Amino acid sequence: MDILSSSQGSPLPDLILGASLYFPPIFKAVLLGIVFWLLIHRLFRDVIYSGDIWHPTLMDLSIFVICVSTSLWLLTSW
Repeated sequence: MDILSSSQGSPLPDLILGASLYFPPIFKAVLLGIVFWLLIHRLFRDVIYSGDIWHPTLMDLSIFVICVSTSLWLLTSW
């Protein structure tokens, strides 16, 4: 079986602008995660930086990781 003949019928949705620019799925998940993180960060910014949380930057980073993981899950399940 020829490798080229098996991939001729399937379009490559990850290719943008022909074959010159490639966006891997993790890049899409990070971009979508940044959007989610911006929304959540804006809602909880006062709580995070009020002094009740021991390490606000670490809390912010963990929220970002959760947002990227959730967006990757959404992209793979969709």
